[in-house]
Amino acid sequence: MKSVYKEVSSLDQKCYEIYHLSEDLLMEHAAIGLKNAIPDNAKNILIVSGPGNNGADGIALARMIQTEYERVVLFLPYGVKSKMAKIQLERAQSVGIEVVDKIFEADVVIDAIFGSGFNRELDEQTLQIIQTLNSYESYKIACDISTGIDIFGNIKQSAFIADTTVTMGARKIALYSDMAKDYAGDILCANLGVNDALYEDKTDIFLLEKEDLKLPKRTQKNCHKGNFGHLNVIAGKKVGAGIIAAKAAYAFGAGLVTVIENEPYSVPYELMSSTTLSTNATAICMGMGLGNQYDNSYLSKFLIYHDLPVLIDADLFYHTILKEVLDTKKELVLTPHPKEFASLLKITGFGNISVSQIQEDRFGWVEKFSIKYPDLVLVLKGANTLISHQGKIYIQSFGSNVLSKGGSGDVLGGLIASLLAQGYSLLDAAISGSIAHALSAKNFSKNNYALTPHDLIEGVQCL
Repeated sequence: MKSVYKEVSSLDQKCYEIYHLSEDLLMEHAAIGLKNAIPDNAKNILIVSGPGNNGADGIALARMIQTEYERVVLFLPYGVKSKMAKIQLERAQSVGIEVVDKIFEADVVIDAIFGSGFNRELDEQTLQIIQTLNSYESYKIACDISTGIDIFGNIKQSAFIADTTVTMGARKIALYSDMAKDYAGDILCANLGVNDALYEDKTDIFLLEKEDLKLPKRTQKNCHKGNFGHLNVIAGKKVGAGIIAAKAAYAFGAGLVTVIENEPYSVPYELMSSTTLSTNATAICMGMGLGNQYDNSYLSKFLIYHDLPVLIDADLFYHTILKEVLDTKKELVLTPHPKEFASLLKITGFGNISVSQIQEDRFGWVEKFSIKYPDLVLVLKGANTLISHQGKIYIQSFGSNVLSKGGSGDVLGGLIASLLAQGYSLLDAAISGSIAHALSAKNFSKNNYALTPHDLIEGVQCL
């Protein structure tokens, strides 16, 4: 996993004060990072630079690559204002860089207007520039962050739509907001002259990688189904949701899976059914398709009066028993989407927080919730899923739009619960289940509107 930060100015300052690197030297390395992102087949490059140090990175790039392409030009809509921008422009002009007074559709367009410190609305001129650049079919690169994305990852009006973002020094949370996902493209991190171990500092936010997936592969040869856990999935009004979760859990390695309901009903042949909790159950999965017809006394049997780890999803986030469960049990994984998280926040005393407020500051609300309930694991679903435990936040960024289908969340719940049943820790189960879920969708080869829960489950079996 990679470190992610709320801000990096303090890390830059460490380079100046401890490692005796100059601002100039960091800027040269930033320009090299941008250079490395330019496609090999490019012939002409347009660099749109702002008046500050983000613009200076772009100007430094122009000077660096001036003779490597048929045409490299600068567009400076606001001139240059910062000390480094003025220095870089003087250097660029000394090697004959062309400065133009209007933009055009080059092979590659680089947005170096405003960086990660941007925190205001765009003016009309900038909006017009961004909208024009977005209309081009050029390969688009953002310097540090797309212009128009603020420090929280929000987009108030419009933003540059990048194919690649080269962020400077370290990854910032603004790049991993749900809103930023359509604008950031592939995110690369430019080294600024010192090794990551020296540049980076302590953080509680991490970007998950494929290597963080721990599949439940079986190594023990002398074994039986009881060695791999027994998950109980509590079904409800919409029985299909529970069955989807149960089938996902079974496909992801649980030795036994039992679907529990008030009345026995037909389930797929590989699953079992019951009306009571299994005596040898090792984990419980509950909430998907539950409905609101069950009272606290019924729910307590599955949520409170035992020591088993429980995954809570969907309809349970609207139930009054939830606060008691969270105050009573620690072995919990919660998997809400933003609307369900809003209900969870209200029930747990955070107030009436709207979905839009959550989406505008996902990291902030997840952090606050994790501080209040440090022992449980929260999995806030979204374009980029956030997983929190003990005050730390883990970003799972592999999700894609193919998952925007009913039943996808039920599969996720089943995968995580399966790992709980097999003895994974709460955090490891949430991380591995979430990554497996997203990679299965990412590997889906048919049209992106066609994914079904069955496809997701089948994909997990092929990881």
